[in-house]
Amino acid sequence: MKRRALLQAAPALALAPWTGARAEGFPDKPIRYVVPVAPGGGSDMVGRTLTERWAKALNATFVVDNQSGGGGVVACQNTMRSPADGYTLLQGYVATHGTSPATRKVPYDPVKDFTPIGMIGATPNVLVVDAKLPVKTFKEFVAWLDANKGKVSYGSAGPGSLTHLTMELLKQQLRMPMVHIPYRGIAPAITDVIGGQTQAMFPGLAAALPHIRSGRLRPLALTGKRRAEQIREVPTLEELGLKNFDAMQWYGVVGPAGMPQDVVTRLNISLAQVLSAADLREKLSAEAIEPQAMSPAAFGKYIQADVARWTALVKAQNLQIDA
Repeated sequence: MKRRALLQAAPALALAPWTGARAEGFPDKPIRYVVPVAPGGGSDMVGRTLTERWAKALNATFVVDNQSGGGGVVACQNTMRSPADGYTLLQGYVATHGTSPATRKVPYDPVKDFTPIGMIGATPNVLVVDAKLPVKTFKEFVAWLDANKGKVSYGSAGPGSLTHLTMELLKQQLRMPMVHIPYRGIAPAITDVIGGQTQAMFPGLAAALPHIRSGRLRPLALTGKRRAEQIREVPTLEELGLKNFDAMQWYGVVGPAGMPQDVVTRLNISLAQVLSAADLREKLSAEAIEPQAMSPAAFGKYIQADVARWTALVKAQNLQIDA
């Protein structure tokens, strides 16, 4: 993992000698690290775990600033309006810089209004069904859907969420009808799958794992390009022949647009070093997150591709998110 992380960050690492001269004085004051959710929970844990180690790598002080509100809109607006000097960073993720801009009008541009620093990591979503359903594999699930057209519903954490859009992507590729039942969060959606009120859903792996291990949910397939260590027996959808299912619940770091390149590179290099450490990988495994270092340019392209993916899906499926 360490080798892969450093290789992915190679474009930034190649600039290290130049950066050392240009950004010698950075940082010389605390860095505000904006986390777009309330304290507690997985996203907050990611931010605090990362900054604790990043502070040591940079010999700096990080101040975690939780700014919930508007599904990340408040944090995004405050970050993009901050000075572009490297002292305000945002932990962006799939909602703030992927699904939300694709599904509703937000008062920021996820690409133009931010400077990409680097990816932190990602976790897959897992297609699960009520364990009482008579299906054991993805192939059996598809056959069961075909035999029960018009009778199957799926739950999500809410309209426009990754759990919603990932299932719509599956519906699009399978050409199978399923009724969407949105919930206010992932927990009640999972409860109703287990209870039989809905039949399937696409939660993040961390949220699904306790119920998979207890035998109440049956995992059939994963998003992403590689199988998950936690459930190695479950194949990816790409393995099963479906395309464009590298969709993940990802986390990354951005700053306001227009940050100096030398500061961006210094931040990216130190971030890659932190992500290559075994103890961070072990800590993030609690949320089923695999660290994944990227150069700023690669991360910027990743954000653009994610927004484009979900924007195209919303249009193709005629999803009325705001309605």
